[in-house]
Amino acid sequence: MIDPIADMFTRIRNASKALLPDVEMYHSKIKESIAKILKQEGYITDWSVTGQTLKTLKIKIKYQGRKGVIEKIGRLSRPGLRRYVGAKDIPRILAGMGVVIVSTSKGIMTGADAKKNNLGGELICFIW
Repeated sequence: MIDPIADMFTRIRNASKALLPDVEMYHSKIKESIAKILKQEGYITDWSVTGQTLKTLKIKIKYQGRKGVIEKIGRLSRPGLRRYVGAKDIPRILAGMGVVIVSTSKGIMTGADAKKNNLGGELICFIW
């Protein structure tokens, strides 16, 4: 697997379209941080880590009727083209209705939190 974060987003997107209650994937600290932000922002209902030696991340998807709450999720920085921005250049998604996730020197956080703390970093993804 070349890009595990893009794989995570694809699994979430596919599970949402298929109306599955949850999705499982291999665990990593960055995926766990992204899941924490998705729950904090209200895009998923819950997440958990299971297993001792081979950990898996389980994400419970949130729905409104027969439609997933996550309309679009995508990768901004990828292994072939990294995208770094300063604090003033962090993009607003859908005029503030969406969320951008940024990897900063203080950890992974939303674009709004990064602007508040005057931190730039690598753009990971956008969600709306």
